[in-house]
Amino acid sequence: MNSEQIKFTQNQGWNANLSNLEIKPNLIFAFGSTQLIKEGKGLKELYSKFPEAIFIGGTSSGEILDTNVFDDTIIATLVSFDKTTLKYVSEAVAKSDESYEAGKKLIEQLPKENLKHVFVMSEGLNINGSELVRGLRDILPSNVSATGGLAGDGANFNETYILSHSGEPKNKMVSAIGFYSSVLKVSYGSLGGWDSFGVERLVTKSKNNVLFELDGKPALELYKSFLGEHAKDLPASGLLFPLNLRTEKDSEPVVRTILAVDETNQSLTFAGDIPEGSYVRLMKANFDRLIEGATGAAKGTIKDKQENPELAILISCVGRKLVLKQMVEEEVEGVREVLGNTTTLCGFYSYGEISPFSNEAKCELHNQTMTITTFAE
Repeated sequence: MNSEQIKFTQNQGWNANLSNLEIKPNLIFAFGSTQLIKEGKGLKELYSKFPEAIFIGGTSSGEILDTNVFDDTIIATLVSFDKTTLKYVSEAVAKSDESYEAGKKLIEQLPKENLKHVFVMSEGLNINGSELVRGLRDILPSNVSATGGLAGDGANFNETYILSHSGEPKNKMVSAIGFYSSVLKVSYGSLGGWDSFGVERLVTKSKNNVLFELDGKPALELYKSFLGEHAKDLPASGLLFPLNLRTEKDSEPVVRTILAVDETNQSLTFAGDIPEGSYVRLMKANFDRLIEGATGAAKGTIKDKQENPELAILISCVGRKLVLKQMVEEEVEGVREVLGNTTTLCGFYSYGEISPFSNEAKCELHNQTMTITTFAE
């Protein structure tokens, strides 16, 4: 496996002469700002140079290149696999309640023989991430792993796009790459680092990923009372105060982030399901623990002290970026320290992360985590 990374900006274009690149990629990961992805100029140039390569990626809330985090760029990671074949599939998802079927149909399109891993890229707003993942899980063979993320749009929550196989921006769609190989090593890890506080509340009325009542009280009204002066900046400020969700007494809790608010219905829409009868607690940031969570996720990818991976895809939540601010690169640097200097690091800040908690678990939708997928041939 070989890889090269290049950066595109509005004023300077690509920071490398595409004609001079010696790599012949069969896969290109590309993550960028909504404006640049929509305009498509840089990606059209890239596709023109590498028409045989498959694109996967989309809009982000920040782009990761090595240990740097950029805004208003496109970061492209060109990868040449030596012993792995790839298949791109996609599925339209016009509205949130189509998410489960979209996940199923995505996996149904992938031949299962020799399938090692599936990397999923989803639109970030008109989606129920929990249902999407449930659809993936119901069709995936038990020995095949899946990771990925939901596209972002900064802290704007207006529109998100993912890329077609030829690098064109597509709205209201989910996509995936199937990796086929007998030698490819794939590993993953996912950790958060947020602190829960306050009392646990019972979800008394909800539908899928829309929360209407907590303890019999209007959810938005109660949530605003928690946020105080931050309430005026919803839904963006909700990224700073996610919910810890526990569906059963002994179940592993997951984190849920707000995507939208409805003043008329006093409801909150989340990136994933909030089932009735579950319990939630408010969460807040702990700077040190957020960075420790990123390094913990990196450590989770290491199996039996194997050789350092060749490629790592980092998907971290936009909420972490808003909290860490100028310290955001410290979580990426923490990953570098764990994985070593020879691993290519790329990725983006998202509206949701898809990954198992560990190498033995099934994939879940996460919010506010650092999720890492590593590859080595």
